[in-house]
Amino acid sequence: MLTYHNDNARTGQNLTEQTLTPANVTTSFGKFSKLFEDVVDGKVDAQPLIKTQVTIPTLGTHDVLYVATEHDTVYAFDADSGGGPLWHVSVLGTGESSSDDRGCSQVSPEIGITSTPVIDPAAGPHGTIYLVAMSKNTTSGAYFQRIHALDMTTGAEEFGGPVTVMATFSPSPAFAPQQYKERAGLLLLNGQLITAWASHCDAGAYNGWIMAYDQNTLAQTSVLDVTPNGSEGAIWQAGGGLAADSTGNIYLLDANGTFDTSLTMQGFPTKGDFGNGFLKLSNSSGLQVTDYFEPFNTVSESNGDTDLGSGGAMVLPDMIDKNGLTRHLAVGAGKDGNIYLVDRDNMGKWTSANNNNAYQPLSGALSNGEWANPAYFNGTLYYGGVSDPLQAFAFSLARLVAMPSSKTTAVFNYPGTTPSISANATSNAIVWAIESGANGGVLHAYDATNLATELYNSGPSSFAANKFMTPTIANGKVYVGTPDSVAVFGLMP
Repeated sequence: MLTYHNDNARTGQNLTEQTLTPANVTTSFGKFSKLFEDVVDGKVDAQPLIKTQVTIPTLGTHDVLYVATEHDTVYAFDADSGGGPLWHVSVLGTGESSSDDRGCSQVSPEIGITSTPVIDPAAGPHGTIYLVAMSKNTTSGAYFQRIHALDMTTGAEEFGGPVTVMATFSPSPAFAPQQYKERAGLLLLNGQLITAWASHCDAGAYNGWIMAYDQNTLAQTSVLDVTPNGSEGAIWQAGGGLAADSTGNIYLLDANGTFDTSLTMQGFPTKGDFGNGFLKLSNSSGLQVTDYFEPFNTVSESNGDTDLGSGGAMVLPDMIDKNGLTRHLAVGAGKDGNIYLVDRDNMGKWTSANNNNAYQPLSGALSNGEWANPAYFNGTLYYGGVSDPLQAFAFSLARLVAMPSSKTTAVFNYPGTTPSISANATSNAIVWAIESGANGGVLHAYDATNLATELYNSGPSSFAANKFMTPTIANGKVYVGTPDSVAVFGLMP
């Protein structure tokens, strides 16, 4: 589990899980439970990552759990036994602390490492974990955003890092580090580390920045502002990573911001402003928008803060439609409660008439909007909207069936839930979901073929609740980030 939601398509599925099955996870079997917690020094907003068979100097070979915190610390734990860290490092500079919350409760009381890092086991001499960290100089009050590349086996900085994030994109103002946080999970694609930037509570002046860095030198290779002649358009996706297809195209949802309703002959906004859009990017010759979809009422959605940016994009596997044509699809949903299925070869762009320019809009499927990310398994799409049950939507002939095929009896309050899936190829599939509540967090496990069948429920107060929690499943265990630890579930001896 080397990246957000397991793969660059962001499907959330682990199809190599051979230990956990519906039969041994179910409560009646009585062996699945919380095993231990690895305590850390700050909130774990990033999804925990796993790399098996890592050789740690003087400590032997381990399956390693990597944890990043808002206190700007990175930990490596034994993924199977817990205990003290194999190593841990602070990525703060001299005379620095983690950032204050910038007067915004979205990430509080401190901002350090918010987005999910990404691991490349082949980079550097022993493999590398890439991350973005925010910090503040305690004397001058200056804020910094930095790219770090750490040796997987020791935590040592690599490639001459860290590198301070700076950027310009005419005619928008220069990137101001204090105005942004890195919320969306990092994307590693074709040797490039792709970062995308969110605001603090829509406060102050900001734009929709995306930046690319060479993974072997940490040199900035490309910069894009998707609202260069306007404002806003932040990219946060409830922590979801930017998605990518097999040909190297990038997909994302950006938040409320300027959209130019005057279009060129090719259907693109005349001033290059794509606020509240479902965007397709290329990075073959620098980052650029190559296609997009906007809801017909995109301007009023941005003005009313009912934009797409609260959810993430997912690339779907190829599907055959009713005419025998192969369809290349992506899906996303946000605050307006609609699920938008788009054709990656022709995303639809914008028209003021209606949403029919999307390949398939599923109106009102998520009654209170989406502040999370979907998962996919074996022809089924799983969405956990706000104050809704977790719902399964089946595909038929490359289109979504409007009515859910199954749903949970549990309702997931704000921010809903981002499910993850474990399976052994197409068998023994389990959907895992975290419920956040005033009394703590609850881990749920459901039969993937029928969400009405709950296999396991950890009960309230089994761990402290966090905001956007995405479970990681690997080698018979489930890992959940909390405000001060990672809770680990598995089969008891």
